[in-house]
Amino acid sequence: MSLLRNTLLNLFVFIAVFSNAQTRQTPKQYIEKFDQDAVNEMIRSGVPASITLAQGMLESDYGNSQLAKKARNHFGIKCHSKWKGKRFYMDDDAKHECFRVYNSVYDSYVDHSNFLKRNQRYSFLFDLKRTDYKGWAKGLKKAGYATNPKYPALLIGIIEKNNLARFDKMTKSDVKKLGASTKGQNSTFQSEPISKSGGQPSTPKDTKIRISKNKIKFVYSQPGDTPKKIADRYDLGHWQILNYNDVKRDTKIPVGTPIYLQPKRNKFKGGGKYHIVKKGESLWKISQMYGIKLKKLAKRNGLEKGQEPKAGTKLKLK
Repeated sequence: MSLLRNTLLNLFVFIAVFSNAQTRQTPKQYIEKFDQDAVNEMIRSGVPASITLAQGMLESDYGNSQLAKKARNHFGIKCHSKWKGKRFYMDDDAKHECFRVYNSVYDSYVDHSNFLKRNQRYSFLFDLKRTDYKGWAKGLKKAGYATNPKYPALLIGIIEKNNLARFDKMTKSDVKKLGASTKGQNSTFQSEPISKSGGQPSTPKDTKIRISKNKIKFVYSQPGDTPKKIADRYDLGHWQILNYNDVKRDTKIPVGTPIYLQPKRNKFKGGGKYHIVKKGESLWKISQMYGIKLKKLAKRNGLEKGQEPKAGTKLKLK
């Protein structure tokens, strides 16, 4: 009888282990399930899809962690004081820590992107090309995202092993070819679509995001806009609008002014090399026109802080 009991016990243990192995999500399954969400977020926020996927895979154990299963939280984002949503408690660095619960995994992805966009210490990452996953991986560690010295190597390893870099080259038209998105119509985190259309705003309510000739996301200011209103509209930090556009809190922004949602560049990458200053044009207005940092434009043209170019001056753009 004891032999029979031992045999049955071993059989039950084997079945339990085998069943657990069968239900565990694989890297391939994770990618197929969330690749569209990652690309959608890249188009909206500028965070490379490969980085989002790799971080999600690493931090959620490919979607198998309790936090991922019970809270749809794939990045280990904790509640903090401002969180008003549902909460999930578990032991982490300390006992009984509070983690955010999301309505969908896509919400977790959006919140992760917003976290990177709103924190100034990560702002330099958005100057990198979105195909530079190695730069992003190393930059995240440099900015203090993780304490593990091997964190960049872990991300890069996941990206290269699973060929995640292919997603970084995708456009909006490619998204439909991917697997079904978990993005819900009633998403907790509303996101602005990104448009590549150019031209002046056709109506006062034209708040579409565009891509400038200098390859930077921007919008046209609307009547009554302030830096804070623009920041709130596009879910950015107030400091980001101030820094990216070389403006102060009380700056009055003329309607139709290009306002950048990403850092301006050191030089103009478009076709022209020079700009002839017209009467009434300020250096700031020209810097906004071409998407060039004000200090860099002034330095390139030998102008002191606060000095304005005279009408007819030939300004170097690169």
